[in-house]
Amino acid sequence: MRVAFYAPMKPPGHPRPSGDRRIARLFLRALGLAGFDVFTASEFRSWDGGGGRREKLARRGRQIAEELKKTARADAWFTYHAYHKAPDHLGAAVSRAWGVPYFIAEASVAAKQAGGPWDAGHRQTLACLRAAKKILTLNPRDVPGLRAALGGEEKIVRMKPFLAAPETLPEKSATRKKLALRYKMDVQKTWLVTVAMMRDGDKLCSYRILADALQTLRGDDWQLLVVGDGGARGDVEKIFAVLGGRAVFAGELGEGGVTEALSAGDVFVWPAVNEALGMALLEAHSCGLPVAAGDGGGSGVAAIVRHGETGLLAPQGDTAAFAAAVARLLHNPALRRRMGRRAAAVARNEHGLDSAARFLGGCLVRSWP
Repeated sequence: MRVAFYAPMKPPGHPRPSGDRRIARLFLRALGLAGFDVFTASEFRSWDGGGGRREKLARRGRQIAEELKKTARADAWFTYHAYHKAPDHLGAAVSRAWGVPYFIAEASVAAKQAGGPWDAGHRQTLACLRAAKKILTLNPRDVPGLRAALGGEEKIVRMKPFLAAPETLPEKSATRKKLALRYKMDVQKTWLVTVAMMRDGDKLCSYRILADALQTLRGDDWQLLVVGDGGARGDVEKIFAVLGGRAVFAGELGEGGVTEALSAGDVFVWPAVNEALGMALLEAHSCGLPVAAGDGGGSGVAAIVRHGETGLLAPQGDTAAFAAAVARLLHNPALRRRMGRRAAAVARNEHGLDSAARFLGGCLVRSWP
């Protein structure tokens, strides 16, 4: 069975790394592992962050859809991540012309967008939801909006976030010594690690909360390894200057480098302001790290971090509560180790690529005409 795959927000072949591109690639791998002959139907990116190109992008989308109707063919269409700023102009039209089922993963809809700058994208997303056979959601926060738009949950399928965890992890002691030399860190201290892009908005807000929280823990024996880069790096470095050099910046690392950093650490820390899924949290778990994170209530964070079992959650934006969660893990090595072992087991058994492939295979096959 051939499956046409499409990611309007950021195609899997986009040159710039991001969480969205990573998840698109993970879906491609999982669909292939499930036994489908999956191919990328188009690299067309419909995302319009400012709203100024929406009409031009919609016209181009319609043109590409007409071309695909004539030049490609599959047994099903699968779109990853469609919403008002990145609507799917291809999937519904092409799958209807081909006479095949249309699936969407990670669609989101907000009624407040009706009549606003992205009204056209909002309406297009609603039309796609109505056309879809099934709508797979990884983020519990999206469910209420989808339910309201569809008048029920009949089409909604809840799926656990997933990750292709490394088959083997670097040996902790040797990796820690190597990174200590590279970044001038002390192997005897407790290593806090965070991995996140550096950009304005929610990411910068999370970095600010993290710095403020750690400022209250200056009496404890820790260092922070920050993995990430981006346009707001200068602002992030200024924010952490108050910690007097206890925050070490590794910059952007490849997948292997991130795995090394996590494997060498003791606790993953991230306030996760308005975090959709928090794939870095899942990656930390897969490397055996307990997590201290912020949770906005009903977000994807709680779908990954089990409070009191694989980590500790604090109310989103509550700096004092977040600092208390970090402090508890700092002061209790036995708790860290116990949570870390449990985190690795949950990530491996419930959030692995194999589990996602089995889920997708069953979901699509059951929905086939």
